[in-house]
Amino acid sequence: MIEINKILIPTDFSEPSQAATQYAVELARKFDAQLHLLNVIEDPVVYMPMFESYALPPKEDFENFSKTRLENWILDEDKEGLDLVTHWVHGNPFVDILKYAKKEDIDVIVVGTHGRSFTAHLLLGSVAEKVVRKAPCPVLTVRPKGHQFIHPAQD
Repeated sequence: MIEINKILIPTDFSEPSQAATQYAVELARKFDAQLHLLNVIEDPVVYMPMFESYALPPKEDFENFSKTRLENWILDEDKEGLDLVTHWVHGNPFVDILKYAKKEDIDVIVVGTHGRSFTAHLLLGSVAEKVVRKAPCPVLTVRPKGHQFIHPAQD
């Protein structure tokens, strides 16, 4: 029998993350598992170097935003009866999701996928794919309804 005691939902507060959260909440209920909600705060300068010449909001603003979103990510009525742990960290999503999963001895990671086309995937990479390949535990990937993978021949 499969035993699931801890479930991790890494979230970037996107639609795919919301779809993954719905699955994870149901899994947590079925297995009476602890639910870990993680947000990795990325430095915007890493992806948009143009910000180097502009004043960015203080680090605390990013942290407060993450904390507030994590606290409100799951509706109050859906939180009832859940053992919920929220955590945020500054860093690289792929790396810090794996670190957290190892540190907290997570049994399964539920992650949303963006359902990008093959070309976009090659250009942008995929946090979900990297997590699937390197995770210390099983990973359930969830794509929002209506999002389809576009085959390379159709791209």
